[in-house]
Parts: sequence; C-alpha cells; structure tokens
Amino acid sequence: MKAAVKDRYGPPEVVRVVDIDRPVPKTGEVLVKVRAASVNRADLDNLYARWTFLRLFLGLRRPVNRRLGADVAGVVESVGSGVTRFQVGDRVFGDLFSSSQDAFSEYVSAPEKALATISDEMSFEDAATLPHSSILALQGLQRRNGATFGAGARVLVVGASGSVGPFAVQIAKSRGAHVTGVASTAKLDFVRSLGADEVIDYTTGDYRQGGDRYDWIVDVNAHHSVLSWRNSIKPGGVYAALGGDSAAWFGQALIQGPAVTLATRKSMGMMLHWKPFDLDDIEEIKRLTSNGQIRTIIDRSFPLSDIVAALRYFDDGHSRGKVVITF
Repeated sequence: MKAAVKDRYGPPEVVRVVDIDRPVPKTGEVLVKVRAASVNRADLDNLYARWTFLRLFLGLRRPVNRRLGADVAGVVESVGSGVTRFQVGDRVFGDLFSSSQDAFSEYVSAPEKALATISDEMSFEDAATLPHSSILALQGLQRRNGATFGAGARVLVVGASGSVGPFAVQIAKSRGAHVTGVASTAKLDFVRSLGADEVIDYTTGDYRQGGDRYDWIVDVNAHHSVLSWRNSIKPGGVYAALGGDSAAWFGQALIQGPAVTLATRKSMGMMLHWKPFDLDDIEEIKRLTSNGQIRTIIDRSFPLSDIVAALRYFDDGHSRGKVVITF
C-alpha cells in the first residue's frame, strides 16, 4: 500500500510517499481502508518537533514513528479479535493522535476506541475534518467538568479561520454566545460567514488592548503571555490556550496560568484537560453537524501523492478551514 513517511525532522519537503506492507489488525484493532484524511497543526508539530522537549518522546535525533496523520475516515476492511463495536463494511472516522498517527496511508489499523461510526449522509471528506479539530474546539469551550458559558456570553476566538477556530466559532454560536473572531485581513469575510458577530483584524494593531472584556477566550495558537490577557477577561471568565510555542507552553501551563488563576477570579492558562476523540464529545459533534448547527469547511483537497503540497499549503497559513487528503 501507499503511505506518507518521514525519515527525519524538517519541513513538509522531507515527507515522501512509499510502498509499505498493509497492516494486520491486532487484538482490539480495526483495519480501515482510508477514503479521506485531514491535516492538523499536530501533524506539523510532529514533523518539525517545534516543541523541543517532544523529541524526548518522538525520538532525539530522528522520528521513531515514521508515519503521519491523525484524522481518518474510511470503511472497515476487517476486525481483530475482541472487537465488538464494528463489523466489515461500517463507515467510520477517528483520531489516531493517541495511537499510530498513520492516517496518511491507504490502510490503517486503529484501536477500536479511536473510531466511531458515521452516517450514510456524511461524506468521508467531511467526516475526516472532524475528529481532531472539532473536539479541541468543543473542549476548549468548556471546563474540565463540562461546565460552559450561557446564552449571551461574549466569546473571543483567536485564530478563527484555520482548522480549529471555525469549529469554535460555530459551537459558541450554537450555545447562544456573542462571538468575536480574530483573523487576518484576507480572512475576515470567511470568519463572518461562519456566524461571527464581530471580527478583528490582528494585522492592524494589538487586539488585546481594545478595552473589550469577554466571558471566554479560546486562543488556538497562543503567541502572547497569559498575563497580557488578564484585562480582557471578565471576573469568573476563562482564557484557554490550545497550543503555542514551547516557551508559551511551559510558561502558561506550568507557571503563569496557575498563578493568575489563584490570584484572580479568572481561569487562565493552557487547556490541559484535552481528551482526544472522547466518545461523548464525538456524539455531541455528530448531533451538531446533523442538525446543521456546525458545518464542515474544506478549503482544499489534495491526493495522497501531493501530500507535500498539502502540508506546505497548510503550514504557510493559506487555508480557510480544513485541508483534506483524498484516496
């Protein structure tokens, strides 16, 4: 079968498509014939290993896992012993972030818990956009115990035009929030089309200094310290960073976030309660998509043979919504 691999850390150009053996499902695993996959920031993080400490887990000098890809959608080809939730022919999607991370392949063998069924009405391409990004967005809009804001809350989504942000905008709107989306000049109309009540162009000034205060802020890819946001959050409000560079990650997750939270009535820091492909949350995402409260946004599709172009397009920040790999 064809699969994308990387033999060293580096830019998208280090990735190549090669022929490898088709996997055989082990106990508790499901073999899926892949019909679509999608690109996430996590794929690039593993490729660049931009958080240097990750090399302790990914491989110090070169990647231990040569494969790439978290989001997957396809058809069950066979099942290993002990599998009870799926049978041959089922249409499924899943997040392989916590397991094999090999979605950019013609076949994948995934743990049963990493998959869920999709309806006949949903295309594989649409399904492939959901597992990683929509769950990050959903969980970024709720506390560890599931508590969230009420109707009328003011919500700010920083990075509203990429993979996670469009889902965050739509989920917040589905809960009755007044949503402001932050994006570049060229993407403001796109963010408005998602339902955002207001938009902010981050290229025209420091959007943290505008004087507005929010009940909830989702910062998809944090570039500023937690402390710099403290005047933008209402008492009892939440600032949740979903990612960022290594300095921001350590500073916010381990030092600034807990300190600010203890000193104020504001919950601020990295979202550390992320549960990849939580099945209860997946059911919520399926409900929201089926009733039209959130829609999938595919900016561009690439065949597996053009995986380098797909990764480069995503990494350069061109996409409005998701970048999909087709098979």
